[in-house]
Amino acid sequence: MADWQEITGGITAPRGYQAAGITAGLKPSGLPDLALIFSEVEAIAAGVFTTSQVKAACVEYCRQRLQAKQSARAIFCNAGQANAATGTQGYLDTLESAMAIAQALNISSESVLLASTGVIGQRIKMDALRSGIPKVVAALSETGSDAAAGAIITTDLVTKSIALETTIGDRSVRIAGIAKGSGMIHPNMATMLAFVTCDAVVSPHLWQQMLARAADRSFNSITVDGDTSTNDSLIALANGQSRTPAIIEWGAEAEKLEAMLTAVCQHLAKAIARDGEGATCLIEVEVTGAHDEISARQIAKTIAGSSLVKSAIFGRDPNWGRIAAAAGRAGVPFEQENLQIKLGNFLMLENGQPLQFDRGAASAYLKKASVGAYLQQDTVLISINVGNGYGVGKAWGCDLSYDYVKINAEYTT
Repeated sequence: MADWQEITGGITAPRGYQAAGITAGLKPSGLPDLALIFSEVEAIAAGVFTTSQVKAACVEYCRQRLQAKQSARAIFCNAGQANAATGTQGYLDTLESAMAIAQALNISSESVLLASTGVIGQRIKMDALRSGIPKVVAALSETGSDAAAGAIITTDLVTKSIALETTIGDRSVRIAGIAKGSGMIHPNMATMLAFVTCDAVVSPHLWQQMLARAADRSFNSITVDGDTSTNDSLIALANGQSRTPAIIEWGAEAEKLEAMLTAVCQHLAKAIARDGEGATCLIEVEVTGAHDEISARQIAKTIAGSSLVKSAIFGRDPNWGRIAAAAGRAGVPFEQENLQIKLGNFLMLENGQPLQFDRGAASAYLKKASVGAYLQQDTVLISINVGNGYGVGKAWGCDLSYDYVKINAEYTT
């Protein structure tokens, strides 16, 4: 069992954080579009960003900031305009945003990290952002997590939030996060933003390593449509306000902290995959028996990202041949005669040989997931074994429905 428990409070559950979300007029819809997360003290900061060669100005800004200084006090996010592929002026807008929010918070601009989401090729509506800054700062509170989570979403149907608590030494430690993402979701960071807060004391080097590994096991293991975006950012702060002894080297306490950080990231990642544009269920693929974890995750991601597998799940068609085909093209060597495939509790292939199974019951299993409770009974489980290796890996995706095409065909029109 997990050595932690879920608690309320969202992104502000860890000690020493406030958050806010307001409507500043950046989104044409008039919905909330400006979010701020603020640490009362300087916090160790780490980040993982998109691997795309076309990067938003905020991504370039944050990378430079974190290379120069591995700490921050504020994460400031606008929704509505991605400020990606906007040239020199887009980067100048980013610098102005950082300086303006820093001045309002009475901190150095070097302690501000930024994120943007929205339509690529559009600059931030700076007049609206300027007028919104005093309002979002005034709205900061220890109960502002829900408002912040609502202000970072775009095509999302639900907000995404989680907070966990464990004990290190004789004191409690909390990690929490909020995220957004629904479309353009694929490993190597998706179209997603995720912000994590923690009140542990941890060295910058360890915190960055922990975050990178957690990202690989969560946000880099989800897919909705195979597209990677320009703005993807995962930013994590650790402000030390739990007053626990500093974690400066690998050991039991560092292992526990990373495990809880990974759990937070995996919850948010699964929430993003389940909220995939037009999706009706979450798909979880677990691969065992591979040579190593990386190989297992590669097979799992290939299956979760297969348009044919995703379409079959949407059609409630237990077509295990599509699963086998996806596993075979993942680029990971394995012996075909070792392949085993299960859909839920239905064993369909064993030792590379097809088995008889109740197709009607298997189809009913897929239908049941499509009406199940959110992130509880709405998950289709695909289990694959490829041999006798120790490698285990998971990936998450969603089914591919008619609505996905409709949403994206009309995205800017």
